[in-house]
Amino acid sequence: MSQTYSPISADWPCQVTPPGTPDWERTAARWLRDLLPARYAGYSTLTRHPLLLARHARLQLQNEIRAVRAALQTCRTELPSLGFTETMIESTIKLYATELAQLNRLAQGVRLITDALVKESRRTPVTVRRRTPVAARR
Repeated sequence: MSQTYSPISADWPCQVTPPGTPDWERTAARWLRDLLPARYAGYSTLTRHPLLLARHARLQLQNEIRAVRAALQTCRTELPSLGFTETMIESTIKLYATELAQLNRLAQGVRLITDALVKESRRTPVTVRRRTPVAARR
């Protein structure tokens, strides 16, 4: 995923068009979907509701951030016993630090998109379609 960000805000993902422009929610949903493991693409509840998608992306990123922090904090104690050299440990620490910064940028993008989606949803409330029982359709 590209690391360039839009001029709207330093943290607004460039892959997402600005709120209020045509199809901005579609571009936001696509970007959010890309943050999740591929298996989530099959869940229509998430894919049809960008705000639910944003919520799940936020939770997913929070867990990834926790995992990377734990990996970073335990490098110096766990990796030597696994036979890694100091050079490799330093390289791994840099990798985790870079990933943590990336995840934090993505999380900020998710927050901005969520805020915009919330504002949009207040203008147009979410409607839930209920299925009509088969007997009532006849």
